[in-house]
Amino acid sequence: MRGEHDVTVHRSLRETEKAVQAKLGDTPVRHTQMVAVANIYRAAAAVRQHFENSVLRGAELTWTSFVVLWVVWIRGEMETRHVAEEAGISKGTLTGVSRTLQSRGLLERNSHPSDGRLVLLRLTERGEQLMAEVFPAFNAEEVFVAERLTDEECGTLADLLRKIVMQTEENGEERRLALLDGADPHPRRSGRRSSRS
Repeated sequence: MRGEHDVTVHRSLRETEKAVQAKLGDTPVRHTQMVAVANIYRAAAAVRQHFENSVLRGAELTWTSFVVLWVVWIRGEMETRHVAEEAGISKGTLTGVSRTLQSRGLLERNSHPSDGRLVLLRLTERGEQLMAEVFPAFNAEEVFVAERLTDEECGTLADLLRKIVMQTEENGEERRLALLDGADPHPRRSGRRSSRS
């Protein structure tokens, strides 16, 4: 049974889509693809917020710190560059997250035995125990957020999203180079103007 909040969210999504259509009018854009990507973003943001405000809150973990622990828990000891790649975060972000997890006794940072420039990450016994405790609750929330989908629809959704990931990972760099005429991208900015005038 859908609650009032569910109806409001559904209406909000539809109203946003209609407002975009009205605003863009005859602008030559591919609306179907635009709505698909916009809803990927909204779904990801909603899921992340739900997990951080529920099951991860009790474990004092952010979404990113959980993903880092998950990658190392599943794959075992790994170089930081590979952890960052699998977690979908920058090496700089990983450095901060891994140091926080290390300070909590959940993660160990060790020098690579044959190359001192490389750092290896592995879960401590406490980290292993935390993941063994948290993951069943995490999975229960995965079931919750996917509750309106059948098992078949979940499989189809996973396959479709995998295609999006593969397209971006396999062809994204070439596309970025073409869009920027081969130049390096400008540094990222927050959108705020500099305080210097």
